[in-house]
Amino acid sequence: MTADDLFASTAPFHTSAAPGTPPPGCPAHAGAADRRLYGENAERDPMAVYEQLRQQHGSVAPVLLHGDLPAWLVLGHRQNLEVMQTPSVFSRDSRHWRDMKEGRVPADHPLVPVTAWQPLIVFLDGEEHKRLRAAVTRSLSQFEARGIRTYVTRYTHELVDEFAGAGRADLVTEFAEQLPLRVMTKLFGMLDEGPRFRDAVQDALKATASAAASNDIVTQGLADLVARKQHTPGFDLPSLLMNDAAGLSREEVREQLRLILTAANETTVNLLANTLRVVLTDSGFRGALSGGQMTLPDGLEQVMWDDPPMMTLLGRWATSDTRLGEQHIQAGDLLLLGLAAGNVDPTIRDEDTVVRGNRGHLAFSGGTHECPGQDLGRGIVETAIDVLLSRLPDLELAGPKEDLSWSSSLMYRKLDALPVKFTPVRRELTPARAAHDAGSVRSVPSSPVATPPAPATAAASGSGAPWWKPWARQG
Repeated sequence: MTADDLFASTAPFHTSAAPGTPPPGCPAHAGAADRRLYGENAERDPMAVYEQLRQQHGSVAPVLLHGDLPAWLVLGHRQNLEVMQTPSVFSRDSRHWRDMKEGRVPADHPLVPVTAWQPLIVFLDGEEHKRLRAAVTRSLSQFEARGIRTYVTRYTHELVDEFAGAGRADLVTEFAEQLPLRVMTKLFGMLDEGPRFRDAVQDALKATASAAASNDIVTQGLADLVARKQHTPGFDLPSLLMNDAAGLSREEVREQLRLILTAANETTVNLLANTLRVVLTDSGFRGALSGGQMTLPDGLEQVMWDDPPMMTLLGRWATSDTRLGEQHIQAGDLLLLGLAAGNVDPTIRDEDTVVRGNRGHLAFSGGTHECPGQDLGRGIVETAIDVLLSRLPDLELAGPKEDLSWSSSLMYRKLDALPVKFTPVRRELTPARAAHDAGSVRSVPSSPVATPPAPATAAASGSGAPWWKPWARQG
């Protein structure tokens, strides 16, 4: 979703009062400008908007989405967990949405692609959700962590090799945006078609002028992949889903793959970019790593508290009238989970609260719809940063951190660029090594993949280990 997708609408909201007149307590009351989660103000500083809403309304705030559609934004940590853990009251089934049922959501509304009901695990509750989720969870769990890290290591080397000799790079466009898709296409069992498919996915997600054509390439690519894997299965995600005891149809497999592909890519890109930004701009964070007070995995959890890969999450729909926080929620109301706002809820943490290594954040949602691939995402980010800093140990930001900028939408806040500079280094992957690494994900080495040696400039300190791994130092 881009800024060009945003538009205004004068459609009425609820019909329990006079036509076009919102009833008391609904999210469509006066003061609309302060409650819009779209437009210049919300995009420039969404966290400031959340805090203003918290001060005005407490843990649950009435807000307006694109076209001034009413919704509730859940700002409290405890209230977010209540919504996540009570699917009987706060359903993922968008067919409960009153505004859509009553014709107030146009077919071309920018939220339709992510709210129109589809037979996907994100729109299901109950037994059917359990069936599909169990298949996805079992299939993802088949990939051994060390094997995944092997391929993250390989693809990180490939990407670093492309800019290693230049001494400068943009770690968003040249690294973070590239790596997760390379790993995912490997897990999907894609070979020769991988690069073209990756380009199409990135183009479709960026909503460019050719996005529709790229979406067709993605759709057809997934259909062809599922058809091929039905006849020639391998150790890959499509084959595992098709052979799961849940008995998924080809169409179900294709659609779950589409969901996994898009959801995993965007969040992992943002988590990787956010963590790299903190490493390069926060002297306290970097000092804790270099001083041994914090491990990289623990630091990753802190980033997910302070700068989660998703700001909000659509959506939940109330199945009946209820209360949440201090608000009266009507049946059919739309709720957004305020993941970023809930993480900084002053009732659970203040500026002195230690969150390193604490997995109580909301970054991966919670309850029955908690992200099933979160550990794979953690593994990708941790391994990528480990290898990147091994290759470029003197990596530093190229320019003032105040010059960094972000692009925001309803659910995401994305770092635009992360320019860095470093001492140029040689390429690491030779053609022979790349060919050796091109086996299946199941080909896990009997011992961990060795971290490539750091350049001589880094070794001169005599520490015996990289600065971000002080616990590995000898003597």
